[in-house]
Amino acid sequence: MQTSKAFVIGAYQPLSRGKFWLIMLCLGYFCTACAASDAQSNGKDAAKKRPVPVVVASANQKTVPMLLQATGTVEAYSTVSVKSKVGGQLTGVYFRQGQNVKKGDLLFTIDSRALETSLMQAQANKAKDLAQVQQAKANLEKAKAQVQQALANVEQAKAQVNQARANVTKDVTQATNANIQAQRYASLLKQGAISKQQAEEYQTTAQAQQATVKADQGGVANAQAAVAAAQADVQNAQAAVTAAQADVQNAQAAVAADQAAIDNAKVQLSYASIYSPINGRTGSLKLNQGNLVKADADEPLITISQIHPIYVTFSIPQRLLPDLKKYSADHKLEVDALPAKDTGTPVKGELTFVDSGVNTQTGTIQLKGTFTNTEERLVPGQFVNVLLKFTEQPNAITVPSQAVQPGQKGQFVYVVKPDNKAEMRPVTVGDTVDNETVVKEGLQPGEQVVVDGQFNLTPGATVQVKPAVGTKKQS
Repeated sequence: MQTSKAFVIGAYQPLSRGKFWLIMLCLGYFCTACAASDAQSNGKDAAKKRPVPVVVASANQKTVPMLLQATGTVEAYSTVSVKSKVGGQLTGVYFRQGQNVKKGDLLFTIDSRALETSLMQAQANKAKDLAQVQQAKANLEKAKAQVQQALANVEQAKAQVNQARANVTKDVTQATNANIQAQRYASLLKQGAISKQQAEEYQTTAQAQQATVKADQGGVANAQAAVAAAQADVQNAQAAVTAAQADVQNAQAAVAADQAAIDNAKVQLSYASIYSPINGRTGSLKLNQGNLVKADADEPLITISQIHPIYVTFSIPQRLLPDLKKYSADHKLEVDALPAKDTGTPVKGELTFVDSGVNTQTGTIQLKGTFTNTEERLVPGQFVNVLLKFTEQPNAITVPSQAVQPGQKGQFVYVVKPDNKAEMRPVTVGDTVDNETVVKEGLQPGEQVVVDGQFNLTPGATVQVKPAVGTKKQS
């Protein structure tokens, strides 16, 4: 029987030696790849089951201050530029550059010989004018005495006028009687009752009385003239008193001017010794002893900065102004300042100044804190880190800041459950203070959070808690 040859797909066909070895090589490679894949899959499963080493910390509940961080600049509480009010040679410098000085400490002395001479001259002028005052007062007393004498003369003259008028009155009466007698005897003479001689005697007497009256009237006029003269003497004496008083006033004014000159000379002399006007620290000395000093020169001799207390100036965003007003309404706000690279505790101070307006260019408002600076850790011009304490938040839950991680849906922490499983917990955080972050929502006090090793974790992974670096292992 003749055998027929046919090709069926999938049926065995004889192979050549080369094809046979090619197929065997491919099969070997495929087997090796499958074995490697199985080994890798088994390794991943083992890794998932192996605990992940982590460092944990507890969520603590405590009172946390509400702080604002800023960068501030230290400023001197006050700065005084010391200048000389008088010119001359600088004869003494009584401090070292950079030395702390107290108010009233002697700093400089300037040659004062010319100023002392001016003072002595002013004192001599005053002594001379004081003598002139005494002389003017003596002349015034003399003029007053002359006024009194003139007034007495007026009274005496008035008395003489009165006496002369009395004499006139008396003599007029006698002259009238004598005239009546003369007329009566003249009538008797016509009757032949008396002799002519008798009648002439009475007539002579009457004429004599008339002459006496005229003389008395002249005396009255003379006495009135004496009164007028005495009154003129009074006026002259009073004018002399006025002049003497003016002389006294002029002499006293000269003495006052001399005293002013003395006071000015003393002030100028006091400028020859320059004292510190404040407590503070001296700066760089501009002139040394022996140099000539110019009065009121543009360049000061020394600058003194008061650093006890001292200011720190910083700014906050204007959006925080309502909080600032709210918390500063009932108490002074605490301000801490820490110089850069200073590892010590912050310097304590308090907020003492809030600017009256907001800087429109920066949108901030300037504040100042006052610090006693007893340890002199703050230096004018220094940049410092500032913490402004608004208030305190009681019963706040805090965790180390490195425990909080950013995620696509917000911040989260890994919480280690009692069964050592890692739970990815979303949290709401608040302020960060001293490397501790306040957690507003998402944690309970005492829960363990991962602070190191988070990047090797997945939700539900088993963890192995290990001690933090630098801590001793418990035996």
